[in-house]
Amino acid sequence: MAAADLPIKISELFYSIQGESTRAGLPCVFIRLSGCNLRCRYCDSQYTFPDGESRSISAIMAYAAHYPAAIIEVTGGEPLCQTNTIPLLRKLQEAGRTVLLETNGSLDLAPVPDGVIKIMDLKCPDSGMSNKMRLANLQHLSPADELKFVLTSRRDYEWAVGIIRRQLPEALSTSPLPAILFSAVPNKLEAAVLSAWILKDQLPVRLQLQIHKIIWPESERGV
Repeated sequence: MAAADLPIKISELFYSIQGESTRAGLPCVFIRLSGCNLRCRYCDSQYTFPDGESRSISAIMAYAAHYPAAIIEVTGGEPLCQTNTIPLLRKLQEAGRTVLLETNGSLDLAPVPDGVIKIMDLKCPDSGMSNKMRLANLQHLSPADELKFVLTSRRDYEWAVGIIRRQLPEALSTSPLPAILFSAVPNKLEAAVLSAWILKDQLPVRLQLQIHKIIWPESERGV
């Protein structure tokens, strides 16, 4: 079967403002795939867990082509649960698009094509999923990629600090390191408290707010 005809299970396709990452605020085409191998306690995308609608790669490409100037994010769920995600990423690159992949850090990043911007959402202990993390993935991150931590507590913060101060430098010989993003789980950890910790410890990280939830408080879109 030709790559363009390969099927992918889709939760939704939409065009919005990128709410997170170093590209927050930019127009973005979101390709949200269905299915996830993790069950984080704070998940705000549980609607992606069931099988979604099957679409061909060519149909997805045709949707993205309506917004030629936008960046593209492939997200989920967990996109790497589907084997046809890799051909989709390649096709998007061949079309000359800037492609972001949001992935949870539990599945091998080695097959991801060079040039795809990986945003690895490394799960902290209070997610209940930190034992599922594949820390060997740190070695597959480049300076163009991003490492994201969603924090619920001081325990999560200290765990994340340990990763970026010890394990990340050991895994990578590149300089500079990937962009590092810290965000607080709403109603669990105040952004002001997290900001104070970052400043006290002089961490080289970016505080991240979900700006799509500021623009559209009732919507989850833009993640």
